[in-house]
Amino acid sequence: MKIILRDGIDSAAIHHIEQWLVTHGCVVHRLEQDGRQTLCSIAEGLEIDLDQVRALPGVDAVARIPHSFKLASRAFRPADTVIDVGGIAIGGPEIVMMAGPCAVEGEEQVRTVARAVRAAGARVLRGGAFKPRTSPYAFQGLGVTGLRILRAAADESGMAVVSEIMDVSQLEVMLDYVDILQVGARNVQNFTLLQALGQVDRPVLLKRGMSSTMDEWLMAAEYIMSGGNRKVIVCERGIRAFGGSYTRNTLDLSAIPVVKQLSHLPIVIDPSHAVGVRDKVLPLARAAVAAGCDGLLIEVHPRPEEALCDGPQSLRIDDFAALAEQVRRIAEAIGRPIAPPGPAPGPRGPRG
Repeated sequence: MKIILRDGIDSAAIHHIEQWLVTHGCVVHRLEQDGRQTLCSIAEGLEIDLDQVRALPGVDAVARIPHSFKLASRAFRPADTVIDVGGIAIGGPEIVMMAGPCAVEGEEQVRTVARAVRAAGARVLRGGAFKPRTSPYAFQGLGVTGLRILRAAADESGMAVVSEIMDVSQLEVMLDYVDILQVGARNVQNFTLLQALGQVDRPVLLKRGMSSTMDEWLMAAEYIMSGGNRKVIVCERGIRAFGGSYTRNTLDLSAIPVVKQLSHLPIVIDPSHAVGVRDKVLPLARAAVAAGCDGLLIEVHPRPEEALCDGPQSLRIDDFAALAEQVRRIAEAIGRPIAPPGPAPGPRGPRG
């Protein structure tokens, strides 16, 4: 349930309310919304009498949250969540472009892509250092060396970094190099990893599982948020359907309005992984912006035919510049800006 406390309530009164809820089997999260103290009380499998809660001294209003996900629910937080990543606002008016190679292969490759996509308006550099693959014999990434390359290229171009974490054991080193920790589709129900990410103060980009329902996806976000980390960005990357040999997956564009209705979290679209075919990335990116996404995650490679990972879906540098220009026009038409093209700025400064 959502419990709004009265203005001016003191800490002792808040503690009394929290203790009452805990003794009645609830888990309690305290937040401040619009300048007011708010409690999210979760009693799994129990029925708490709302009138009893309303009668507690210091309680102003009480309402049930109708979904299994509570902290991620728009019923709990009506206002959109905007996540600040070193001055880049994800979930605000601007649509944020994130772009880079599927996998870090070397310094020249990543620096070339970083400069190009930043010049086209991208704000976040994506790249995989630890690469989960269907085949154990496929390229698995450069590991920590790849993280160093990614960080250096991003700092040189004035960008943030998003990269995928595969296991809790990688968390400490990833925090040294990465601004946004990405959870891939295969790990969306790796609850041990999600709980660990709930303990850190770093944004998390949570991809939808290949067969995840909306509730399962947002419950994965709830795992992270229930640990104390409320900086979650959800990412639709295509689901298993009936594309056959024509597309890798099916991009579920309905996820954008559905997530916007159910949740306050920002939503990013990854058309590259969704479709798996280079010439179809652009039309899906255009559609995603028109449908109201908060960001795009695009794979770009200077020579896709030589890529060690996902070359067929990676855009060439010129293709990305064309995509950026087209989606910028669509964004302007719906009243949302995208960073304009131009020279790459200098380093963004220290990370937090």
